[in-house]
Amino acid sequence: MVHVLSSRTLLRPTDPERSRAFYGGALGLAVYREFGTGPERGTVYFLGGGFLEVSGRSDTPPAPGLQLWLQVADASAAYDELSAHGVEVLRPPVREPWGLIEMWVADPDGVRIAVVEVPADHPLRHRP
Repeated sequence: MVHVLSSRTLLRPTDPERSRAFYGGALGLAVYREFGTGPERGTVYFLGGGFLEVSGRSDTPPAPGLQLWLQVADASAAYDELSAHGVEVLRPPVREPWGLIEMWVADPDGVRIAVVEVPADHPLRHRP
């Protein structure tokens, strides 16, 4: 069995500076660490219980199946804030049939990001 001590999602954007502006500026993710120099240097952001590393460069956008899931306290407030920062909102917050409030946004390379609120009355907030 593999004993995992830490993990992170690695993202190789087509334009690293634009992606850093998105994740650090528009989304406002806090920086865990930075490494290297130049435009393709690495920046690792906190993602709640994980990390997102934006480093290097790719000639093509990430695979279309790559998606991120970010839980927030208030999806409506996140919508207002992200819209004000010019983030591409694919779908505003909607309460889904399964009870979560979900909004979808996209990063500059088209990576889809679910911004999710777990309402106070949702079963995820209650222990049996």
